[in-house]
Formats: sequence, C-alpha cells, structure tokens
Amino acid sequence: MNTPVWLTQPGARGAPADLEPGLEGGQHTLAYDQYQLSYEVYGSGDRVLVWLHALLFDAALGRGLARRLAARGNRVVLLDLLGHGRSDKPRHAAANRMDLYAEQVLRLLDELGADQVVLGGVSLGANVSLLTAVRAPERVRGLVLEMPVLERAAPAAALTFIPLLLGTYYTRPVMRLATRAVSMLPRFGIDAIDSVFNAASNEPEVIASVLHGILLGPVAPTVDQRRTIKAPALVLGHGIDVIHSFKDAERLTQQLPDARLIRTRTFAELWVQPARLTGEIGDFLDRVWADGEPVEPPPSLLD
Repeated sequence: MNTPVWLTQPGARGAPADLEPGLEGGQHTLAYDQYQLSYEVYGSGDRVLVWLHALLFDAALGRGLARRLAARGNRVVLLDLLGHGRSDKPRHAAANRMDLYAEQVLRLLDELGADQVVLGGVSLGANVSLLTAVRAPERVRGLVLEMPVLERAAPAAALTFIPLLLGTYYTRPVMRLATRAVSMLPRFGIDAIDSVFNAASNEPEVIASVLHGILLGPVAPTVDQRRTIKAPALVLGHGIDVIHSFKDAERLTQQLPDARLIRTRTFAELWVQPARLTGEIGDFLDRVWADGEPVEPPPSLLD
C-alpha cells in the first residue's frame, strides 16, 4: 500500500526534515493589471510545469505534487489565480472570467521568462490550461489535465454552482459567520486539507464573484479548438462524481491529437496515494522535455 501523502509532506507528522535545497517552495508575487497575483516555485531548471488549483481552492492543493516532481528535476510553479489563495480577490464577477485566468497564466510565463512550459491542473485548473493552450499554443510544451469539466458535466455543474451562487448572495450574514468561524480554526499542516479550509474561509462576496465570473465567459475551448492543440497531453479522469465525468475525460482524449488517458482510482488519489500518478506525470514530463522541437503550432483561435 502507498503511504498517504500527508505522512510524507514536509512539515507534516513523520515528514523527512532534510529536504533538498529548492524543493521547499518560495512565495512570490507579480502584477496583473491593477492586481497582485501570488505564486510558489519548487525546484529549479528549464523544465517548467505550471500547476493550477481547483475552483475556490489555492496553491496549497498542489504542494505535495510540486515537491515530488521538483525532486525529479522539474521546476514546478503553483499559481493562485485571481480571487483565490493569496492573490487579490476583487468583489466583481467580471474580473473572474476563465478567459482572463488564461491571461494570468501567460502573464506568469512572462514573469518567469519561460518561452515554453507544461501546463496542468485540477478541474478549473485543467480547463484554464486548455484555454491557455488555444490562446498561446507556442508557449505550451505539454498538458496534464486532471478532471476536466466539459459538455457532459454542464447540467450537473449548473445544478451545483447556480444554487450555491444564489445562496451566497441571499444568505450572506449566515455565510459570513460560517466562513469567519472556519478561518479561525487552526490548520493541520496537511496541504490538501488546509486548502479545503482555506476555500471554506473565503468571504461570501469573494465566493459569489468567483462563481458568477466563471459563468460569464467561455468555460473551455470549443471542440474544434481542442482538435487544434498539438501539444501532447496526459488526461486523468475518474467516474465518481457527475461534475468530473469520466466521459468528458474520455472524449477530450479523443479530441486532442496527441493524448493519453489514465483512469484514477479515486478523485483524491493524487493527494492521498500519489505514487502511481506522480510516476505517470513524471514520466510524461520526461518524454515531453526529451522530445525535439515541437511542430509549429497553429495560430491562436482566441485572439
């Protein structure tokens, strides 16, 4: 049996104390329009993976993966998108469109001075990675897409997020008390769990603006746009919940010209028993960076 991730994370109970230099992330900020975005860097070198969190979560969700992949020679960058984590949190929906999240990723690449990176993430992070790959294909060397949310999931996502959005708007006093109570709770030092608590600590206005924002613009590239993405992709899907439909992951793998699908054992496998999937992602990164120069990509379809 694989050791649960929380027993091997630096700073957690039983975690190794002698981390290699650079494997424990440094926190940074960058300017995006009038806002400040926060990001963390693990490892060093030219093999850059930008990993994006799920909706309302933050960079803490990916720290365990970042450390393990940094130990394999990658530089892993965890970005808090606007409205999330330590980044600024505007209270209006227009700032939280998903196509603007893709712009923030490109702003990060400019800040890093990275001509090409591998993009990846979970749920929201997977969709933003796809949008970025269509907008700037020449910047994307590969894609790691965990639990993408596409057409099959649309009805279930609407039934989940719209009532939550309305509830956030119309029960703000109650929600404000709840989120403040959660914010006062001590954190466990277990990154994935702490990310859940951080998400639940967001003020109702922040939650509402993020949920409203993702409903305003494109949630994912069109099918035709996906078929133009030439970067190799590793797609991770599961069949447990209806928002992250395995059928969506399966169809995305068929739509992308160079993609491989892995079925995860649970939605939390990458956090709880990470060895198998971390190995698959690490091997994928080795292959992507070992290949020669990629084929000249098509022009962006989102300009």
